[in-house]
Amino acid sequence: MITGIMLSLFGLPADAQDKQTTFTYGAHTYTMAGTLNAEAYDAKATGIVTFTHIPSDYAEFEAVYTQFLGKTPHGAAAMMPMAMELYRRDRDMGLKCLKLLCYPTNVNPVTSILNTKYGPSRFAPSDDPYLQPYLPAAVLKGATPDNGYTPQRPYTVEMKASVNKHQDLQFAGSGRVVYLYVMGKGWDTEQRQVEVIKQPGSALHQVFNCPSLYTQCKTIRGQWKGLE
Repeated sequence: MITGIMLSLFGLPADAQDKQTTFTYGAHTYTMAGTLNAEAYDAKATGIVTFTHIPSDYAEFEAVYTQFLGKTPHGAAAMMPMAMELYRRDRDMGLKCLKLLCYPTNVNPVTSILNTKYGPSRFAPSDDPYLQPYLPAAVLKGATPDNGYTPQRPYTVEMKASVNKHQDLQFAGSGRVVYLYVMGKGWDTEQRQVEVIKQPGSALHQVFNCPSLYTQCKTIRGQWKGLE
C-alpha cells in the first residue's frame, strides 16, 4: 500500500513535498522523499529514505525495489546498505538482491570485497579489525564508530547531488548515470559517492558503481548490536 505523508518531518524543501511517499510490506514501512532525478541535474537536489527494518527476504526486497524505491536514483542508492546486510546474513539470498539492484558489472566488485569483510579466514581471524560486519550501518543516520554503529530508528539514509553532473554512457550499452552522495559518519570523508544508472525504456534505476560504500570504514568502538 502506498500513501502520501508529510515532508516537513524530514526538513526537505517545500518544492519536494509531492515526492514523499510511503510503502508498506507486512509490518515493515519504507518512506522516500527527494528531488534527485535522472532527467535533469540540480546541484541542490536531495533525497532521503527511511525504513523500519532490513527486508526479511528476497521477496520483500524485490517488491520494495520494483514497486517503490527503484523508481528514483536515491531510492535505489538507499537499497545498497540493505542488500549488503542481506548478503552478510545469507550469501545466496544477498547475491540475488545484489543482482537485482546492481548493474551487472557492479556485482562482482561488491561481493569480492564483502566476502573478505564479513567472514574470518586464515588471512583475517575473527579479531581482525579488517572484518567489518557493521559496514552497512556506516551510512545510516546516527551511526558512528563511537556508538557501536547504532543508527537512529527508523533507519535513515540521507543523500544529495554530487558535484558531478549526469553523464550518458559512451561505451557499449546505454543509459544515463546519476552521481550522488550518500552521507555517512563511518569515514572522515562523509560524502560517499554512488553512481546510479537509468536505462532507456526502464522505469527502474540500478546501482552502477559504489566502491565508497564498501571501502574500509572506521573501526568500531564497543559491541556491534546488528540491524533489525
